[in-house]
Amino acid sequence: MRDYPIRTPQQLGAVLRGFRREQNLSQSAVGDRAGLAQNAVSLLENDPGPASLARIARLLAALDLELVVRPRKSPDRTAEW
Repeated sequence: MRDYPIRTPQQLGAVLRGFRREQNLSQSAVGDRAGLAQNAVSLLENDPGPASLARIARLLAALDLELVVRPRKSPDRTAEW
């Protein structure tokens, strides 16, 4: 499976929507799996920025996805923290 680097909330929403559609699932079906209402899934796909990490994790689990955090591939980049 291919990796999808996420650097903005909008990119996360688009990737979540793409995986949901790839699995031929409606927002309601994914919401049922995640314990979320259909409108919550819609909000996460359209504007995940204000969503809690817990809610995003529930949606990821419902789509059988995982979140991976790793340094960017740029060798000259130093940690920002």
